[in-house]
Amino acid sequence: MPLENHGVLSGTLHRHFRDGPETRGRRFHVNLEVDTPAGRHRCAVDVDDEGSGAGVRWQVFTLGASVLDPVHRLAPGYHELSMSSGSGALDHLRHPALAQTPGCLFVRRPPAWVQTLLDRLDPRRPWVTGSHLEAAAALESILLPGRPVLVFGEPLTEGLGMRNVHRNQGAPYGSRRWADNGTWQDGALLTRRPDGRYDVFLHAFSSQADHTDPDGHPLRGEAAHDV
Repeated sequence: MPLENHGVLSGTLHRHFRDGPETRGRRFHVNLEVDTPAGRHRCAVDVDDEGSGAGVRWQVFTLGASVLDPVHRLAPGYHELSMSSGSGALDHLRHPALAQTPGCLFVRRPPAWVQTLLDRLDPRRPWVTGSHLEAAAALESILLPGRPVLVFGEPLTEGLGMRNVHRNQGAPYGSRRWADNGTWQDGALLTRRPDGRYDVFLHAFSSQADHTDPDGHPLRGEAAHDV
């Protein structure tokens, strides 16, 4: 089943820091403190899949605010989102601003000349694969104290904060994350630039598939990513 709750936290970044040796458990996090009228929220961004060494993949890019409707207009605080298209929720594989496909124009891969034109109009953003430390550095490149931020994920069950700020679909059968698979519930971290656009950090674990069924499970025969 999908996550119990999914939403977005809108606020202002106070500071960020990595897990230290004294706090590090089975995973490695970049921690954010985000201020809202309700108080200071702790957001833990997991960039290491339980120390498995399987690797992590990420993207850093910039989007205009309008493609994030209606989320970018929400007041500071936590907002629950319906896990469906148009609610403001994100899906790495289905949201028009995030997906790496030419939509429904072609049933099969388009001719090379058409793909070249599409790439010029809407360049593909390759996923970068690396270590959890490299992923942490990529995330930290957009974290500037005082910037407005949007944190997509699942709210903590106790206290103020967010977790599961990563892809939440495509986990293989038998894995710890299989039960959380679902569509339109992916995590992400966005910070607003002075020009009003947003810097975006998306990440997924290398074990998570890039093609999923309506329940967010890997398509039959696909055990890992294909980017």
